[in-house]
Amino acid sequence: MKNKIKVYRAVHDLTQEQLAKELGVTRQTIIAIEKGKYNPSLDLAFKMARVFGVKIEDIFVYEESSQKRTIHPLKPSIQWDSSETG
Repeated sequence: MKNKIKVYRAVHDLTQEQLAKELGVTRQTIIAIEKGKYNPSLDLAFKMARVFGVKIEDIFVYEESSQKRTIHPLKPSIQWDSSETG
């Protein structure tokens, strides 16, 4: 998942260390998230959004893979025999 954390850090004049301290994580965690090597928990993403004063969607950009998945409707797992009513 791509993100704009580095941009928002610059706008708010925060170092990786300062942001990490504000969020209660390590600097290494911030580095990994910025590089796209680690996706933060939903809780951490909400904390970041609060620190920057924006919505989560403003920070994180979801990219679908180039292979589109086709979702097929689920088939019922139980077949009812209409002769067994009553």
